[in-house]
Amino acid sequence: MSETLSLVLAPAVALLLLLFYINLRLASPLLAIPIRWLRWILFALFAAQANTQLAWIDRPAWTVALAAFLLWFLIESAFNWLKVSAISLSPLPLFPRYVVNTTGDEWPTQKRLLKVRDWLRDQRYTSVQALKAELGGGIWLRTSVHQNHDNTVRLHTLFVPQESGAITVCYSLVTRTAAGRRYVTDNLYIPFGGFYPEHWHVERTPWRRDLAALVARHSHRVAAAGETPVAWDTSPIDDINQQQQQMEMINTELGYLLPHAEREEYGKITPEGRFRVWREAWLLDYLGLASRYS
Repeated sequence: MSETLSLVLAPAVALLLLLFYINLRLASPLLAIPIRWLRWILFALFAAQANTQLAWIDRPAWTVALAAFLLWFLIESAFNWLKVSAISLSPLPLFPRYVVNTTGDEWPTQKRLLKVRDWLRDQRYTSVQALKAELGGGIWLRTSVHQNHDNTVRLHTLFVPQESGAITVCYSLVTRTAAGRRYVTDNLYIPFGGFYPEHWHVERTPWRRDLAALVARHSHRVAAAGETPVAWDTSPIDDINQQQQQMEMINTELGYLLPHAEREEYGKITPEGRFRVWREAWLLDYLGLASRYS
């Protein structure tokens, strides 16, 4: 068993390092999923290998590997819970206010992202506004807003900065209908755990990273609803800030956020809300699945 583990561990570690190096440049949420699984499995196998060589516990290697696998789950669960609690207690807003980006850096010059901009031009999407919101510590989330040829689809391209300096790009497509409903299709990979207004119909698929496929999916959803899309008549910054304010009010009323008077002492997110975020973080990190929305 020890020899088999030794043969498996070396190439597995090499593969993990290779994937990690590649993702430092790409910052792909999809590539991060096998990296996390491989890291988790390697931790269990290394524990089993070390126990076989040092004879710490008189148990079969597979038993030690399983115990180490569960131990990793407990450790990471506790760490994720602490992160959620830290976010809740931090002064950073969960629904930040956007401002117009006038610095001229709304679209990164990386080749893979310039191809996205060229695709938008080919599909007759026109740039409407560039926005940004501070995430804290001088880090800004930049958003470029485009609309299709008849102004019925608004596309938000979000550039999420990473610690490595790379940029993860996400998309959110929004259409309003004459019936007053709002259809949202996005591929955001950040856990939310909260509630949306009743007239919102949100579908989040973090594993769908191709913009063309996401646009096609959004078009299919709107067509299947059988409702009449209406052209946008408000500026992106007015709409998004209004929606951010509405989202905070709704999530406070429904028990995801604590009332403002209690936040200084207990944090922003209720215990139930923290659990929802913690659970969704696991689904996103290891399965690429977001919680189901209406």
